[in-house]
Amino acid sequence: MSAVLGPPTSAPHPPGAARPGGADGPRRTRSALRGLVAVAVLVVGLLLVSLASLMWGARDIAAGAVWDALVSPVAGDNDHLVVRDLRVPRTLIGLVGGAALGAAGALMQGVTRNPIADPGLLGINAGASLAVIVAIAGLGVSTTAGYLWFAFAGAAIAALVVYGAASLGWEGVTPVKLALVGAALTATCTSVITVVLLTDTRTLGEYRFWQVGSLANRPLDVLTTVAPFVAVGLALALASGRVLNALALGDDVARGLGQDVTRGRLLVVAAVVLLCGSAVSLVGPIAFVGLVVPHIARAVVGPDYRWIVALSALVGPVLLLVADIAGRLVARPSELEAGLVVAVVGAPVLITLVRRSRAVAA
Repeated sequence: MSAVLGPPTSAPHPPGAARPGGADGPRRTRSALRGLVAVAVLVVGLLLVSLASLMWGARDIAAGAVWDALVSPVAGDNDHLVVRDLRVPRTLIGLVGGAALGAAGALMQGVTRNPIADPGLLGINAGASLAVIVAIAGLGVSTTAGYLWFAFAGAAIAALVVYGAASLGWEGVTPVKLALVGAALTATCTSVITVVLLTDTRTLGEYRFWQVGSLANRPLDVLTTVAPFVAVGLALALASGRVLNALALGDDVARGLGQDVTRGRLLVVAAVVLLCGSAVSLVGPIAFVGLVVPHIARAVVGPDYRWIVALSALVGPVLLLVADIAGRLVARPSELEAGLVVAVVGAPVLITLVRRSRAVAA
């Protein structure tokens, strides 16, 4: 019997959890080293992409002029005005929104054990969109700052509804129930949104500019309002790594390893609400960032969610800012919205990752 079942120490362990005798020590050391190197590279990449975002647009501005605009601006200088009033807020919004979307995507894929999960899977984007529709059509709200709290509240209510409905039944919350209830809520919200847009052309005209997803025309005061929520969400996300590692093995194994599965899943969902609500209210329901970014992080550091979440929070803003810069350059002097460009960039990346995963599995 023992030959069939194996010794007690052969029970599965979450990534990053040491086996008896320290057999995983070298592997964890290599993973940590890869993670640290990746973080250093991404930090440098973020600095370079941020500089490019400040330099390139409808017209290019030299790096020296950008530096002068930041440290010693001259009143009336057009280049300095463009940098400080337009490109600095746009870049900061891309950094914060990208970090929130990337980390939220990693959490979603971990808590649902679904490799194609993204912030839209639990109906969070749909709930935020429906709340914005209510704000426009019912209350006459027409500014980005006005959409902020409605989008945030819609995302939070959607997450609460999905989690509450999925918790019904003797087995409680499961990844499958979360995905099914989220899909049902998304379909319901989308249907209501479609009915409103078909019957109200004014709402359609205002909503479509928010819905496509963009970093442009977002006032800086919106960022200062959202940033504390993102900070708390990222702190919760980084603290969820061990929980996600345990949940990846299944609820029963996670309980056997001493994890409080219900409490851990609630922690992750709370982080997702804060991050998704903040990101959607800030840049709109941009797709693909939360879906693709965790796969990139996983390809670098392996299955350990402690590193996947951290790297996703860095890869997200790089991808979002690159998409925004590309949108400015390809259609000069006009520009394409970042939400459109990131879909074009994200789709082939995702296909490549899926094909590579299949090749490795074969």
